[in-house]
Amino acid sequence: MSEPKTIELDVREDLKNKLDPYQKIMDAIRSFESGDIFILHVSLKPLPLFTVMKAKGFTHKAVQLDNKYWKVTFTKN
Repeated sequence: MSEPKTIELDVREDLKNKLDPYQKIMDAIRSFESGDIFILHVSLKPLPLFTVMKAKGFTHKAVQLDNKYWKVTFTKN
Protein backbone atom coordinates (compact mmCIF):
# COMPACT_ATOMS: atom_id res chain seq x y z
CA MET A 1 0.00 0.00 0.00
CA SER A 2 1.40 3.40 -0.93
CA GLU A 3 1.80 6.35 1.41
CA PRO A 4 -1.15 8.74 1.48
CA LYS A 5 -0.55 11.80 -0.68
CA THR A 6 -1.09 15.39 0.40
CA ILE A 7 -1.92 18.16 -2.03
CA GLU A 8 -2.23 21.83 -1.07
CA LEU A 9 -4.06 24.41 -3.14
CA ASP A 10 -4.36 28.13 -2.42
CA VAL A 11 -7.35 29.67 -4.21
CA ARG A 12 -7.44 33.01 -2.36
CA GLU A 13 -6.03 34.89 -5.35
CA ASP A 14 -8.58 33.26 -7.69
CA LEU A 15 -11.42 34.37 -5.42
CA LYS A 16 -9.96 37.87 -5.13
CA ASN A 17 -9.98 38.06 -8.94
CA LYS A 18 -13.56 36.71 -9.05
CA LEU A 19 -12.49 33.43 -10.65
CA ASP A 20 -14.32 30.24 -9.67
CA PRO A 21 -11.79 27.72 -8.33
CA TYR A 22 -14.20 24.76 -8.45
CA GLN A 23 -12.59 23.06 -11.46
CA LYS A 24 -9.09 23.49 -10.01
CA ILE A 25 -10.27 21.81 -6.82
CA MET A 26 -11.97 18.94 -8.66
CA ASP A 27 -8.87 18.41 -10.82
CA ALA A 28 -6.67 18.32 -7.70
CA ILE A 29 -8.71 15.56 -6.04
CA ARG A 30 -9.52 13.49 -9.13
CA SER A 31 -7.16 10.59 -8.37
CA PHE A 32 -7.46 10.63 -4.57
CA GLU A 33 -7.61 7.35 -2.69
CA SER A 34 -8.51 6.50 0.90
CA GLY A 35 -6.30 8.37 3.37
CA ASP A 36 -5.17 11.06 0.91
CA ILE A 37 -5.27 14.64 2.21
CA PHE A 38 -6.26 17.83 0.40
CA ILE A 39 -5.44 21.15 2.08
CA LEU A 40 -7.33 24.14 0.72
CA HIS A 41 -6.38 27.73 1.51
CA VAL A 42 -9.38 29.97 0.90
CA SER A 43 -10.64 33.46 1.81
CA LEU A 44 -14.06 32.34 3.05
CA LYS A 45 -15.59 29.30 4.68
CA PRO A 46 -16.57 27.19 1.65
CA LEU A 47 -19.85 25.78 2.96
CA PRO A 48 -21.20 24.58 -0.44
CA LEU A 49 -17.92 22.77 -1.08
CA PHE A 50 -18.30 20.81 2.17
CA THR A 51 -21.45 19.17 0.77
CA VAL A 52 -19.79 18.35 -2.57
CA MET A 53 -16.71 16.90 -0.90
CA LYS A 54 -18.78 14.84 1.55
CA ALA A 55 -20.61 13.29 -1.43
CA LYS A 56 -17.19 12.41 -2.89
CA GLY A 57 -16.19 10.63 0.31
CA PHE A 58 -14.24 13.31 2.17
CA THR A 59 -14.37 14.52 5.75
CA HIS A 60 -13.18 18.02 6.56
CA LYS A 61 -11.76 20.23 9.28
CA ALA A 62 -11.94 24.01 8.79
CA VAL A 63 -9.85 26.48 10.77
CA GLN A 64 -10.11 30.25 10.44
CA LEU A 65 -6.56 31.62 10.58
CA ASP A 66 -7.34 35.28 9.90
CA ASN A 67 -10.20 37.58 8.93
CA LYS A 68 -10.25 36.38 5.31
CA TYR A 69 -8.16 33.23 5.55
CA TRP A 70 -9.45 29.71 6.11
CA LYS A 71 -7.43 26.52 5.97
CA VAL A 72 -9.60 23.50 5.24
CA THR A 73 -8.19 19.99 5.45
CA PHE A 74 -10.13 17.32 3.57
CA THR A 75 -9.36 13.64 4.09
CA LYS A 76 -10.57 10.97 1.69
CA ASN A 77 -12.38 8.12 3.48
